[in-house]
Amino acid sequence: MTATSSKLALIPALAAAVAALLFSQARAAEDGVPAWLMAHVGTGEDQIAEPVLRRARALWQRKTAEGRVSNPCWFAMDATRPNDPDGGRFYVACEADGQFTAIPAGHGSGLNLPGAADFRNGRRCARHFGNAADSNLTTGGAYVTGEARTSFKGYYRASAGDAPFVRTFVPFLGEGETANAKAREIGGHAAVTLKGVCLRPAPGDPHANADGYVPFGHLVDYAGGRSNGCTSWSAADADKIGALVANSPTTLYIYPEAADVRAAATGGGYWDASCRAEIGAPKFWSRAVLEPIIARYRAAHPAPPPRPTPICTGD
Repeated sequence: MTATSSKLALIPALAAAVAALLFSQARAAEDGVPAWLMAHVGTGEDQIAEPVLRRARALWQRKTAEGRVSNPCWFAMDATRPNDPDGGRFYVACEADGQFTAIPAGHGSGLNLPGAADFRNGRRCARHFGNAADSNLTTGGAYVTGEARTSFKGYYRASAGDAPFVRTFVPFLGEGETANAKAREIGGHAAVTLKGVCLRPAPGDPHANADGYVPFGHLVDYAGGRSNGCTSWSAADADKIGALVANSPTTLYIYPEAADVRAAATGGGYWDASCRAEIGAPKFWSRAVLEPIIARYRAAHPAPPPRPTPICTGD
């Protein structure tokens, strides 16, 4: 095949792609999606896929009409996309000023229960989804943000000396398949934690416990990693999101729902192409199926009693 014929062969495919994009934008326009937001519809970098946009915006409009939210900004997440620190799959759309942002976000890690079930997710792409308690899985569907709470986790060594580590947690309150989000303690937070924690004597410190000790450890940033089922962001992005919902809850729609996972497993519906090639057929684990498996496994493999936090030694 000559170079000219190769280029000619690409024309139908390009035409089909352009037609699909125009059709998608036309459908969005019919639903009253503003032009500035339609410009971000697509499957490219930092774009939002049409089904994710349509459902996320419809959720925000419904909750606004119900009086549950009055925030002009809404959130969405496409968990079929890769977890790329340099690419966005968590979306912030602010309709009052026409701002749209795509930021990285982590998904649930899942678990491997040897001899019982393996529903682990890789760092880049999620294959397993579900709403079972203690499953560490992401659950797609509708949420409303709850009242954020900030807690002290301990001290860590910084360049300017010891620094307090505080982390804000934004609870997600769900409905339908996500209704147990509060019981699962599902929400969003910065992908930062303390590791190697010990107790250091600090009498008089306002954070000290009854015995006069404070936790001390080293700070670990796991942005680009996985979580225990929550949505995780970089520390800087988490601060911005926390500020957006402070005293003003909003909606979050996470794609895919159970029906989307099942459709994709048989080749239907929308799924990010690169992750689909990597994971094969995705799977949704329902509470009815997975919770008894987890319960039986834990009964047969009880966790050892928790060890007391050691006292810090040395400097």
